[in-house]
Amino acid sequence: MLPDMTSPTAARIASTLIYPYLNHAVRMLESGYATAADIDAAMRFGCGYPAGPLAVLDETGPAGVRGALAQRFAETGDPLHRPAALLDRVADEASTVASAAPAAVTGDPVLKHRIERVGVVGTGTMAAGIVEVFAKSGYDVIFVGRTQDKVDGVVTTITASLDRAIAKGRAEESTKTEVLGRLTGATAIETLDEVDLVVEAVAEQLELKTRLFLDLDRVCKPGTILATTTSSLPITELAKVTGRPQDVIGMHFFNPAPVMKLVEVVATDLTAPEVDQSVKALCASVGKVAVSCTDRAGFIVNCLLFPYLNDAIKLHESGIDMAVIDTALKEQAGLPMGPFELLDVVGADVSLAIQKELHSEFEYAGFAPAALLEEKVAAGELGRKTGRGFHDYR
Repeated sequence: MLPDMTSPTAARIASTLIYPYLNHAVRMLESGYATAADIDAAMRFGCGYPAGPLAVLDETGPAGVRGALAQRFAETGDPLHRPAALLDRVADEASTVASAAPAAVTGDPVLKHRIERVGVVGTGTMAAGIVEVFAKSGYDVIFVGRTQDKVDGVVTTITASLDRAIAKGRAEESTKTEVLGRLTGATAIETLDEVDLVVEAVAEQLELKTRLFLDLDRVCKPGTILATTTSSLPITELAKVTGRPQDVIGMHFFNPAPVMKLVEVVATDLTAPEVDQSVKALCASVGKVAVSCTDRAGFIVNCLLFPYLNDAIKLHESGIDMAVIDTALKEQAGLPMGPFELLDVVGADVSLAIQKELHSEFEYAGFAPAALLEEKVAAGELGRKTGRGFHDYR
């Protein structure tokens, strides 16, 4: 049950959606899943938010947030609205989450592996973006696609990206020549036999990725780091099909990879510490902000973002106009996009798949996908990519 929103103010709409998100972030911190610094950095660099949830909570005041959540919990009985134990503590002590959180490990990560040649498997938007990131940072990149046309398409995409940068005065023709000269396209997985790290960026299908990791295990030299860009699938399952689970790790880039600064580095229980260190150091070397978490559905960003988007849909289902909700979140919380604008960019199908995964993983009734989200997917109204989603783009 949602609170009475018969005559909602923008501030009340924003707090109705933002406070559970803040509470969820506190739970993530108190469970030890990620540090306060990484949680805040993930939402800043992964979503473009002006501040991370824990910083927002401290600025807003833990006592006030706790009081509002306690009232919501009394109204809804939803465990997600029950104030987290850590929130209770800092509110009682009149302190901040930042001061109550364990100190993060300091010091820059160190490259423990020699990485000169990088492999990328895939030819979609994300794969092409990752190829561009590494090539622009001075790495020789071998990328593998299913057909020559798809391989050629990656070069076309990167060339267009570099041409745009040159037109805007952000790059020189010589840079374009150098970057394109570092690219080698192929259609055979065997061409990755001498790379030092390979990043797979194929479709989000566990069976497909599993077959690919079996091939990579067969082809790649000993010591090659095998990374996956998955945003929702269990990385441990991919590691277990190889004979080198210690070398398998998640590198969840955000789209578009050349622009977005965040990479979620996801170590499994089987990942060697030196592999984790090396990947984080590599991220820094290509100008990315790496945050650490372990192998759990949603990692940091999706685990915090999509329940908030799902709640926004449910709030709309209760009778509040989408435009009113979008405007309230932008004006009151300073978010770059309202929830429905963002849903249409992400895609209703992607949003539904992630929300189902979170619901399955955490088994919170409040994580059940909103009925309207399922209806949009069933109707093929997926967002900008289909011309119609929560808004009409035709």
